[in-house]
Amino acid sequence: MPLGTRTRRAARANRWGLGILGVLLAGAGAASLAAGLGAFGAGTAESPLLGRAVLDWLGQPWVPYAVVVLAVVVALVALWWLVSQGRSDTTGRLRVDEESTRGITEIPSAAVRDVLEDRAGRHPEVRRARARLTGSSYEPGVVLDLTVDADADATSLWRRLRDEELATLRGSLELDELPAVIRMSMSAPPKDRPRELR
Repeated sequence: MPLGTRTRRAARANRWGLGILGVLLAGAGAASLAAGLGAFGAGTAESPLLGRAVLDWLGQPWVPYAVVVLAVVVALVALWWLVSQGRSDTTGRLRVDEESTRGITEIPSAAVRDVLEDRAGRHPEVRRARARLTGSSYEPGVVLDLTVDADADATSLWRRLRDEELATLRGSLELDELPAVIRMSMSAPPKDRPRELR
């Protein structure tokens, strides 16, 4: 699965769902406004919002139960949507040596993450490193967030991380490919850092 696919799908579904809901509500509001202004005839504009027929229908004994069931369904859908917002494509464990006849070896992703953060943080330009393993347990990816000095050579740092840290991690996990995203944010260098005169 491509890196971040699950997150992008969730974001796309949110946009479509909220867009459709917005269109429906806007249409209902526009229709109500048009009816009130007499676009559908004077009789419609002057009639009460809930006519006699509607009130009789709402007076049926089964209506309160239907309203309760509908409210429960809406609440469950809203709860599912809220829970789905907290999901991410972060993986908790990694599988290695699956071809072994003695079984499958799994390692916690936290251990891999800690090692990667430690190695990335040893670079002098890096102030802070945060790693996250995404995807599946057998096809993982890496998202590495770095806070670096404002005067850091971002291109050189990216190449070193790719050729050293990520290459070492890929070899340790025995992976043919390890998709990675490296995001860098700049921070002012510490005031007490010694400067070299050139």
